[in-house]
Amino acid sequence: MTAFGMRCRGNGRKLSAPQALGSSWLLGRKSHRQLAMGQPAYSGSRTATSQRNLPHLFIFLLFLGPFNCFASYSRATELFYSISEGLPAGFLIGNLAQDLQLQGVGGEEGEQQGLQWGNSPLSFSLASLGLGGQYVNLNNQTGELHTSDREIDRETLCTEDNLGSSVVASSSSSSSSSSLLSSESCLLLLDVLVLPQEYFRLVKVKIAIHDVNDNAPCFPMPQIHLFVPENSPVNTRLAIEHPAVDPDMGTNGVQIYQLQDDYRVFTLDVEENESGERTPYLIVMGALDRETRDKYVTLIIAEDGGVPPLVGSATLTVGISDINDNCPQFNETQINVTVFGNSSTGSQIASVHAVDVDQGINAKITYSYSQKVSQLSRTLFYLDESTGNIKLSKRINGDTPRLHRLSVLANGPGCIPAVITVLVSIIKVMMRPPEVIPRFIANEAEGVVYLRELESINTPIAFFTIKDPDEKYKVNCYLDGDGPFKLSPYKPYNNEYLLETTKLLDYETQQQYEVSVVAWNTEGFHVNKVIKVQVVDDNDNSPVFSELLIELSIEENNAPHAFLTKLHATDADSGERGQVSYFLGPEAPSYFSLDKVTGVLTVSTQLDREEREKYRYTVRAVDSGVPPRESIATVTLSVLDKNDNSPRFINKDFSFFVPENFPGFGEIGVISVTDADIGENGWVALSVVNGSDIFVIDTGKGVLRAKVSLDREQQSSYIIWVEAVDGGDPALSSTAKITILLLDINDNPPLVLFPQSNMSYLLVLPSTLPGSPITEVYAVDNDTGMNAVIAYSIIGRRGPRPDSFKIDPKTGNITLEESLMQNDYGLYRLLVKASDHGYPEPLHSTVMVNLFVNDTVSNESYIENLLRKEPDINIEEKEPQISIEPTHKRVESTSCMPTLVTLSIICLGSITLVTGMGIYICLRKGRKYHRGDESLEVQIPLNGRIDLHMPEKKPMEISNI
Repeated sequence: MTAFGMRCRGNGRKLSAPQALGSSWLLGRKSHRQLAMGQPAYSGSRTATSQRNLPHLFIFLLFLGPFNCFASYSRATELFYSISEGLPAGFLIGNLAQDLQLQGVGGEEGEQQGLQWGNSPLSFSLASLGLGGQYVNLNNQTGELHTSDREIDRETLCTEDNLGSSVVASSSSSSSSSSLLSSESCLLLLDVLVLPQEYFRLVKVKIAIHDVNDNAPCFPMPQIHLFVPENSPVNTRLAIEHPAVDPDMGTNGVQIYQLQDDYRVFTLDVEENESGERTPYLIVMGALDRETRDKYVTLIIAEDGGVPPLVGSATLTVGISDINDNCPQFNETQINVTVFGNSSTGSQIASVHAVDVDQGINAKITYSYSQKVSQLSRTLFYLDESTGNIKLSKRINGDTPRLHRLSVLANGPGCIPAVITVLVSIIKVMMRPPEVIPRFIANEAEGVVYLRELESINTPIAFFTIKDPDEKYKVNCYLDGDGPFKLSPYKPYNNEYLLETTKLLDYETQQQYEVSVVAWNTEGFHVNKVIKVQVVDDNDNSPVFSELLIELSIEENNAPHAFLTKLHATDADSGERGQVSYFLGPEAPSYFSLDKVTGVLTVSTQLDREEREKYRYTVRAVDSGVPPRESIATVTLSVLDKNDNSPRFINKDFSFFVPENFPGFGEIGVISVTDADIGENGWVALSVVNGSDIFVIDTGKGVLRAKVSLDREQQSSYIIWVEAVDGGDPALSSTAKITILLLDINDNPPLVLFPQSNMSYLLVLPSTLPGSPITEVYAVDNDTGMNAVIAYSIIGRRGPRPDSFKIDPKTGNITLEESLMQNDYGLYRLLVKASDHGYPEPLHSTVMVNLFVNDTVSNESYIENLLRKEPDINIEEKEPQISIEPTHKRVESTSCMPTLVTLSIICLGSITLVTGMGIYICLRKGRKYHRGDESLEVQIPLNGRIDLHMPEKKPMEISNI
């Protein structure tokens, strides 16, 4: 056994054999069983062999001892805990001492081994203060593991940067804990050392951090754009490549996608891949037509699976891509044109124009002659394949046919050409027609004059010079066509005409005009010059809101980034001048946001109706013109109430002071309670939780009443609880403590406790000295305060010398005023009044104090009979005095003196006889009772039963009373 006393490496003290075995046993029962299984190798029937092996066994144990100690340091234990992220500081994670079953060192297993480990205290410490140690606090004495001041955020801990430190993202390293932890678990790893060394342990603590729904889904881009061909069939699926991201895991991650407005054309579907990622797909549910609508703007909303769920949104713009599903079309099928034979080469005789409502290359139109057009006509009339303008390409001579039918084709990509017929009639002219020579003042390009719509009235457009080539005919000129134009001679020159405007042009009303300047001579020949006027748009229109007052409402406690409305303003101007941007007015709170492009108005935070019920601010619609023009609308937002406020009492504790004997259903006090909600949510009903059999509350007024009259002497105070419940669904409630203190009124007269009866009496020895206390009157009053202050007074006396006794008005002590004489023997009756100081009317009680002045009590029945026959005592009606001086009065002679003298003489003989007999008896028994007489008490209790704690003897009869 001495082998186990060796020092182990790293151990500062020796271990006794029991200690070493106990330390090794803590490793587990498996190693101990292995040692036990080895015992048969050293025991058996061959005793001699065993004795020869004892030295070897000793050496083996000597060698095994240090390794047994080292085994105690190899013990490691794993503990698993599970907590949620975001817990407050000080939250109890677990108790290592309890979970390791180390509360009682040397416990059940130690008792089985018969080992005592002593009272060495355990200590717990973290092996290192790594990342995990920053989030926990370990109590070194108790082993309690608490959360620290640093908040545990699973999304911060379980990142790729933290892997490999003291935080891991999965539990695959431990097969024993795989059933407790999922593959998405976030672990906090700690190494805890348990000391002292004789029960040293290295404890591996794994804390699983469970996710809570503290993150809302968020789209990586606020604007998502998709393009869908207009010929996409129904059920076409397009992946939204920027899905919402939610750092939370599992069901707290993104679960649902939805569109705010699907226009009955789209819907959403969600596909989940093998890694659990959810990708939203836009599905086409109806026919698309870019020519009808070229884009759709809506909100895509992502919602997680938390309780309550959190949402995020982004603006989804679905653009409709054009396909070549429309062909060029002419507005008319035939144009008739007249050409004079003397027309100059290059003059335009006609123009054709087809329309293709497609876009881009799909709308490109080229013009060509049909194969039916003869080569002669092709050579005479040139067709511009881009513009559709037909010009005279060579001079007309006498051989030129007089009628030409030109079939013009409008060709589009992949389309059947549209056809229009230009019928050209050539009129032979013997003389040359008048000439119209324009000189443009306004901007002109390729025969088109461009005028801004804000140009003033009478803006000059062009000068026209009219000439007669033959110079022998008079030529007149006029304007043919509609529009705000006029053609007037420009004096003082002849044959000069000015074309100008007659009123303001309005691009929004009409963008193009076509007028002809016609010249004719007296021979009937005429010619016209067609002028095209293109009105150029100016920024002369401000954006117009569809509503100038936008009234909105939303329930309080709304989700963040909640959608409020989509503003819409139109601008009649074209191009950039008609593009509208939206802005909030300066008085709008910062938590409102307005999308500049879409006009979607949202609120980024939760609104609280109790904080603010109405919001009113302006929004601006601004166009992109130079200078920009804007218009203003007013937004009013009403925050609707939700039952999110419990009723609130004005005070947490109410105290009411009520006089006792308060009448039933009288008003005790008013309990004030408020509820910040409105409507039914703010209606409050009050009820008494306890004591409803005594108290009732008026719900409408909050008046607390007592059903019965209250008596302070039965119960001086009441504590009740009042519950306030509002009218919401679900209803909210709160309670308040009500303390009712009863104020005393003088409704109880003093209660005399001593003397117990008017028939009680007390023996007063004649030898009593003046000023000695005789007895007392003791009374109590169940009231309080001045109502319970008692004053004592003697209001009636009877006896040989009744003024011989006085009473202390404060204490009720009765004392002897003056010495008693032979004539003072007999019965004294004092009527004592005990009166309180109550207001407004003091109450009192009376008691009769009977004092029997004599050397002894010889006949009790005689005294009791005398007390019953005594007539009533007249009341002196004296108020008690706090300080009463003793008075000494002599007993005055009565008018019955002669009678008393006669009776005294008659009784003298009887007295002498009785005295003689008494002397004789006393001489015989005086010695026997002499010591007993000396032990008599001076004061005898006032009750009729006299117990002087003396040897038993019969009272002597006194015949001289």
